[in-house]
Amino acid sequence: MFWFRQGLCFLPAFLVVWSSCTFIVSYIIALFRGDVDIIFPYISDTGANPPESCIFGLMTFISSCAGIATIYARYKFVEKLTEQSSLVKPCLNKATLWFGFAACFGMCIVATFQETAVTIVHDLGALVFFVSGVVYIILQTVISYQAFPYDSSIFVCRFRLFFAVVATAAFFPTAICAYFVQQTTLHRHTYDKDYPYHIASAVCEWIVAFSFICFFLTYIHDFKIFKLQVRTEYED
Repeated sequence: MFWFRQGLCFLPAFLVVWSSCTFIVSYIIALFRGDVDIIFPYISDTGANPPESCIFGLMTFISSCAGIATIYARYKFVEKLTEQSSLVKPCLNKATLWFGFAACFGMCIVATFQETAVTIVHDLGALVFFVSGVVYIILQTVISYQAFPYDSSIFVCRFRLFFAVVATAAFFPTAICAYFVQQTTLHRHTYDKDYPYHIASAVCEWIVAFSFICFFLTYIHDFKIFKLQVRTEYED
């Protein structure tokens, strides 16, 4: 049997590959069309103008749907794993689930409202995505350590902790430096007064995004060992 057919590991595998392609494909198209600079544009800059905006919006929406499925599957896995023990409190598992859903909702907002069209709504969606996403992976790291060794190996726990720390550390300069950026064009120049803030914010934004992707990469091995089943009941 192929590895991606074992259990539900196809969910995080698809999420990781598709999300990576979402960022990279839109960046390449925007770069070849001359819509963005080659040196670290914001992720949203690569999906601001058509046709890349259409591709970015569609692929991001699919990523958010895959994220919802993966996050819910992880929630049910932890619930089943700890239903006969008190390793992980149900309220913590449920809170983590809702933070994950909030992050996916933020992704949908980012995909739907381009930054050049409805800036305030787009920025609000990005804030919800990053804040909720960071909280989600922090709480999942806590759950991993609480459920060890029944959940994941110590190596996986440390791997998740590393990317949770990286995402958290990169989020603050992303938000703080973005506050000082006067976004008037997709093309930036080194002589712009806010150029250093733009570079710092954009670099950290990419770091946070790919930290999320690397975090979900750790789910692949865990998802091999369980499946979800839907039971249908007919009531007269």
